[in-house]
Amino acid sequence: MSRYKEIDLTGVKRISFEERATKVDASMFGKVRLEEDSFTAFFDGLPDILAAKDLKNLARQTAQAIQQKKPVMVMMGAHLIKTGVSPLLIELMKRGVISTLVTNGAGLIHDFEVALFGRTSEDVAANLETGQFGYVEETGVWLNEAMKEGAANGWGMGEAAARKLETLPVKFPHLSLLLSAWKYGVPFTIHSAIGTETIHQHPETDGAAIGETTYRDFKILCEQISRLEGGMVFLYGSAVILPEVFLKALTVARNLGHPVRHFTAVNFDMIRHYRPQENVVSRPTRSGGQGFTVVGHHELLIPLFWQGVFAELRRGGGA
Repeated sequence: MSRYKEIDLTGVKRISFEERATKVDASMFGKVRLEEDSFTAFFDGLPDILAAKDLKNLARQTAQAIQQKKPVMVMMGAHLIKTGVSPLLIELMKRGVISTLVTNGAGLIHDFEVALFGRTSEDVAANLETGQFGYVEETGVWLNEAMKEGAANGWGMGEAAARKLETLPVKFPHLSLLLSAWKYGVPFTIHSAIGTETIHQHPETDGAAIGETTYRDFKILCEQISRLEGGMVFLYGSAVILPEVFLKALTVARNLGHPVRHFTAVNFDMIRHYRPQENVVSRPTRSGGQGFTVVGHHELLIPLFWQGVFAELRRGGGA
């Protein structure tokens, strides 16, 4: 027998199962539809639990926003281009779904190279050893020329880069977000931080031109955010730059009296970062909106999600 005293459990108070609240019930379980060759059946069959429940609810909300012609803003890091998701965003712009596209300076560089050459993303480690990292002449010269031309003509950075591409021997225009946004009249704003992008290493770099064109894009973004009431904003894979830019642009819109309170903010990323969570999902939606975080690989989750949105649109007769 132990030298230590044990508690006596004979006096505990119990309840019946019917009295206990539960978080999961059988109606929420997934539906197995292996014999149905239909995405809609697959999507409907996902469990109504945790991330799958959020994904299905967000698809319905997004479809409703599209049907009501509410703004749908997409903010994205460069990783989205490198994982091959650009054709989906281009199709969404073509269909009039995306009202504003937003990226950082790395996103600009990768899209620019894909448009010209159909390839991008160098081996950083190998080229760093030789001192050649970021020193592709065409990218450095042409993009810096674009910034100077943009500053001289009153264009934002996104517009300047798209106009520059129109003058160059582009081999893959159908894969370019810049050219597609320009074609379909979608504002595409670029938010550059001097010293973070490879084109800033080149002798053609003009810091004043970079600052002027990216600042114009900031003001364009502020204007777009001023119309975001009732809409959707998606953040795809920018951990620092775009969450900070979004927060400041939202502040400008609210300071000028625009009632941007009720919108849905969604962060898709492979891990949870502080700034996307606070600056996009949580803080901006406290006074009436909704915020969600969906964790997973962009090349899987983003196409899956948008296919779900169009399944909802077809169900509602809006596709």
